[in-house]
Amino acid sequence: MNFPAPPRAIAAIEREGILHPRTVEHLITGQPTRDGAGVTLNRLITPALQRRLDPFLMLDAFGSDSPDDYLAGFPDHPHRGFETITFMIEGRMRHRDSVGHEGVLTSGGVQWMVAGRGVIHSELPEQQDGRMEGFQIWLNLAARDKLCPPWYRDIAAADLPVYTTPDGVRVQIIAGRSHGIHGAVERPVTEPLYLDIRMTAGSHFAQPLPAGHNAFVCVYRGQVCCGAADTEVAAGRMAILETNPDADGVLLTAKAPTRLILVAGRPLGEPIVQYGPFVMNTEQEIRQTLEDFRAGRF
Repeated sequence: MNFPAPPRAIAAIEREGILHPRTVEHLITGQPTRDGAGVTLNRLITPALQRRLDPFLMLDAFGSDSPDDYLAGFPDHPHRGFETITFMIEGRMRHRDSVGHEGVLTSGGVQWMVAGRGVIHSELPEQQDGRMEGFQIWLNLAARDKLCPPWYRDIAAADLPVYTTPDGVRVQIIAGRSHGIHGAVERPVTEPLYLDIRMTAGSHFAQPLPAGHNAFVCVYRGQVCCGAADTEVAAGRMAILETNPDADGVLLTAKAPTRLILVAGRPLGEPIVQYGPFVMNTEQEIRQTLEDFRAGRF
């Protein structure tokens, strides 16, 4: 059932032609965990949600002022079969990999890596104190692309397209397209949309979304009302948006100064078989991956 939009939001909907905003299906708090050499994380997309949020396999939020929570970083570890997107809200981290790529991810920047047929890499902090905060998403690769050559790109904050709406909402486009503006990265198969959105108290933002794409919102500052039913999403929580063939986008209304990410993508609809840092389509492919890794073929 679609609920009437709040009156103050009517103009935002009309500007983008959104008549049936999605509602919030479920709110996720996440699971505190440690990964790498002991980095503290909040895991918001777990294996239990991989089918529901296809093509997204994992979402980790990290953020701490305590060096003990992040200084050990992520020493050498392998990946195969998917892409990693790291958005660094604050902090510095150096990437090195077995293919010869190296770069430093700094505040406001993005690191996009396609593991493809196999890569071993490290992600190590380049700071001794201060805050380190950000998100890492694992984006699945289609079966035909699982063994593609590895690829890597560092994107500085200054190189990420940004626009500001008439309502004063600042939108940084990491991937996909928003309001007619192309983002820093576009992927043709999964068609990911990845926006970092800053809203002032009382502002509204409307974003069209293809009806078949899976989508979620993750708030990391403030509080937002999301969807046709105006569901409140507080900082530290993720809202899974319903998939409805009649829905044509998402509507956000900030209750306070707010920052959040909005992510959407076209589901692959393929089998998902994960073994730690490897994600393939069959058990046999996982066995082959382990054999290749142990034989040093990454």
